[in-house]
Amino acid sequence: MFKKFFSKLSKRVGIDLGTSKTILSVQEKGIVMKEPSIVAINNKTDQILAVGEEAQKMIGKNPKFITLAYPLVNGIISDFEVTEKFLKYFIDKLFMENLNLAGRPSVVIGIPLDVTEVEKKAVEDASLSAGAGKVYLVEEIIAAAIGARLPIQDASGSMIVNLGGGKTEIAVISLNGVVNWRSVNVAGKELDNDIVQYARSHFNLLIGHRVAENIKIKIGSAFELKEELKMEMRGRDLISGLPREIIVTDYQIRDAISKSVATLVDYIKATLETTPPELVADIYERGIVLTGGGAQLKGLDQAIAKAAEIPVRVADDPATSTIRGLTTLLDDDQLLKEILLPSANEEKMVR
Repeated sequence: MFKKFFSKLSKRVGIDLGTSKTILSVQEKGIVMKEPSIVAINNKTDQILAVGEEAQKMIGKNPKFITLAYPLVNGIISDFEVTEKFLKYFIDKLFMENLNLAGRPSVVIGIPLDVTEVEKKAVEDASLSAGAGKVYLVEEIIAAAIGARLPIQDASGSMIVNLGGGKTEIAVISLNGVVNWRSVNVAGKELDNDIVQYARSHFNLLIGHRVAENIKIKIGSAFELKEELKMEMRGRDLISGLPREIIVTDYQIRDAISKSVATLVDYIKATLETTPPELVADIYERGIVLTGGGAQLKGLDQAIAKAAEIPVRVADDPATSTIRGLTTLLDDDQLLKEILLPSANEEKMVR
């Protein structure tokens, strides 16, 4: 029986392992942790100095003997040992905070659609080494669709665009499975890089990626706004070498990210164009749903709707759609069984 997969002695844990942020939820408690996906390592001792927010504070301020490492790049494990230590930090923290965890918890993790068997195995092995008792993998975009309350079990088409920090996945879902999909490396970090490059080429100003991200969040947009937004952009003048501050507008930031937004729209249209007509009819009636942190970019839904000529809406609290979907799966054995991916470790495969 499927329920036997989970130990009754331990809580089940959901992990949204993201390029920018990692979020954890615990059965019967919901979301309990949310931290940036970054680790600070002392190269002299090979010890972890900080994880998450504390490590993020070191960006641009760290001496050479401290390396800031990112466990994931574009949603894929980039360094096995760093990822293992990163996950162990979270699992240990769960026990320390007295969340009634006993033994080694079973974890459910969302992974990208284009992950290879080798990369799947890396996620499983890193999780097991970090302290998980059992690891169950599901497609991240399916979890996001569940979190956005899309009727994925129905024999009808639902289209979802999940905009993460490292990549964006576009999928058409029906009968608990992905029918058609695309993946594109246009996501939060790419937009930040666009703003950094724009500041350099248009203003001779060198800014950091955290500054760019803050500007994107506060005044960034993909569609013309009703009221103009402005804010300070601080960095180093590339000519004088001295600190300089300028005022930038939402129009300029929209111009900076326009090519990336256009690329994203093209991928969405290409996905629609290759989707079976029966499902396209459902999508036109239901619309496209945006999830992930990138869905919070102002006017993105309007830009996509105008280009694709189809209704678009942003899910409620889109940044937590995936973890909310994973949390649902912690309590729904039947649904988890239906969407569970085969293990990359043959001896651990669910039968």
